[in-house]
Amino acid sequence: MPRFLHISDIHLGYDRYDNKERTKDFFLALQDVIRKYAIAEKVDFVVIAGDLFEHRSLQPNILNQAKVCFQELHEADIPAIAIEGNHDNRPYGTKTSWLRYLADWYGLILLEPGDTALGEPLYEPWNPDEKRGGYIDLDCGVRVIGSQWYGASAPKAIAQLAEAIYALPTPTAHTIMLFHHGLEGQIARYQGALRYTDLLPLKQAGVEYLALGHIHKNYEEQGWIFNPGSLEANNIDETSYKRGAYLVEINSAGIHADLKQDYYQRPALRLKLTTRGQESLEELEESAIALVQQAIQTRKIDPSAQPMMELRIEGQVGFDRLELDTRKLQQALKQLSNALIFLLKYDVDSVEYASPLSDEASRLQIEQDIFTDLLTANNVYKKRAPNLAQGLIELKDLQLQGRSEAELYTFVESLMNQSAQ
Repeated sequence: MPRFLHISDIHLGYDRYDNKERTKDFFLALQDVIRKYAIAEKVDFVVIAGDLFEHRSLQPNILNQAKVCFQELHEADIPAIAIEGNHDNRPYGTKTSWLRYLADWYGLILLEPGDTALGEPLYEPWNPDEKRGGYIDLDCGVRVIGSQWYGASAPKAIAQLAEAIYALPTPTAHTIMLFHHGLEGQIARYQGALRYTDLLPLKQAGVEYLALGHIHKNYEEQGWIFNPGSLEANNIDETSYKRGAYLVEINSAGIHADLKQDYYQRPALRLKLTTRGQESLEELEESAIALVQQAIQTRKIDPSAQPMMELRIEGQVGFDRLELDTRKLQQALKQLSNALIFLLKYDVDSVEYASPLSDEASRLQIEQDIFTDLLTANNVYKKRAPNLAQGLIELKDLQLQGRSEAELYTFVESLMNQSAQ
């Protein structure tokens, strides 16, 4: 009864938020998963279905993170088998990569189909001396077949791969294939996803377990296609995705794939504040602070864990939307929550009023209505809008008469005092 760990989309070196602690999270997640669900569970092997790294070019510390994890597996006598993904595949026209380096020097089994354009067979068995091959037959009775990142040409490539799998020597017991691509219908706005029928030739060729990667959300299909999702959320939107690592056992009853999610992950919380257009600027800021305080009090977040947080403010505001100092508010909320990263999304519209104007309205009436609408849209002035609108017309007339700045200032001061009474 072979048992293995299926992971994908680890993205070591992820640096979207330019935060070293956040980048380290991806290493800690991988290390914890390997210790809990590979070494402690004494699996026969580990498969990585693409995107071990976030980038093709690596900083030394990111390469060292991979070395540490593979060394722990090596000491536990657990083979690590991987394929390239779209993030860490070899640049076009080159024959080397950091994955190839890890295969050459640190025991990673990197499965790579041959280049048929150069006359190479698509699938050769893994050669431990040359550290090359497209598939490997393991002592536990499992054949693991590799692939590469095919992009838009994936449907055509699948047909060729299936034909090559047919031609391989008969496997001892079970066949697993690693493939980095996504299935349609799993996430929105994903161009180039495969249809289920595109993958069927692989099943017909004898693949019992298709170990997918690429989409960061967990899904399964028809009892033979499995995608664990990424180990860590790559952005705040992905924090709502179900994802993890598959601990898999194949026996006479079939495939049992258990998605494991209890491992190190940065806690995250998304909040939303909807405005109605009645709040003042100060009231809006107070509401945002109160919302974060409530999350702390109800233990939705633990400030000591330095979570990732997002607050989305949406709706209408009764003031010029640019009056809110979003940077200052974001910093205050970050300090209050002790968040490692705090994202403030400010997506509001200013309240607008448009009084109906008749075709016979005079210029004076049009000015009066426009000034009144503008003032009514601001919570500070809306109760005094008619008086202030008339005052603005008078102020305009004084300006046209050439009155001095001092006189205009005195008029405005008097207007504001009178309207406040």
